[in-house]
Amino acid sequence: MSFNAKKETERVVEFIRDYYKKNNLKGAILGISGGKDSGVVAGLMVRALGKENVLGVWMPCHSKEEDKADARLVSDHFGFELIDYDLTSVYDTFKANLAPIGTFDETITLNSDINIKPRLRMATLYYLAALYSELKSGAYLVIGTSNKCELHVGYFTKGGDSVHDIAPIADFTVDEVIAIGEYIGVPAKVLYKTPDDGLSNKSDEDKLGVTYRQIAKRMNGEELPEDVAAKIDAMHRRNLHKFNIPTYRKSNS
Repeated sequence: MSFNAKKETERVVEFIRDYYKKNNLKGAILGISGGKDSGVVAGLMVRALGKENVLGVWMPCHSKEEDKADARLVSDHFGFELIDYDLTSVYDTFKANLAPIGTFDETITLNSDINIKPRLRMATLYYLAALYSELKSGAYLVIGTSNKCELHVGYFTKGGDSVHDIAPIADFTVDEVIAIGEYIGVPAKVLYKTPDDGLSNKSDEDKLGVTYRQIAKRMNGEELPEDVAAKIDAMHRRNLHKFNIPTYRKSNS
């Protein structure tokens, strides 16, 4: 069955509106990275709530100026407010506080360094959501921007970009997200940009070792080279812990 971007856009917009109405909510806060996922989600939220109820946050942390320009391109296009909330000094202070523990080679801290950045951003978004809820006299939610392909292989940071209050595109593959972006008019420079995390200086697909299209095919049960399918399955299994918190339940006996 072919993907109907118009119909799915209408459905997800209605889904957002219904949830906000049912829970008496007011606004939305989301990180704007300058990439397609946050660009599409921003466009959907503006359609659902109005640009006056959407707040974008650009949170540089030793980030590229090009990404800042692309974040501004999205906010200007859809007409919502964009806050520049620089986390570089916060990150640097966090790293400096490692000194009493020891001095570590960058190869040892690389994974920790990459993952602390989305966790700092998550804390920032929730702080601003609470602040704007007070300023605007109505609840603001933090909006998730992960797509289905990323989620399937666990390509997100536990306690970072995995934390949000509503997930508009979590059931759409990357190609479907792009199709929605084309329909709602996300700027082409953002929509077709090579996806990367803005943290490691590598593209997403370089880091994963497979393409998003291959991940989508695997999820759909389509044929793939054996080694590619095995790699996708291994990533999926390896990251299942990110979705569930094992909780001990005391016995009633």
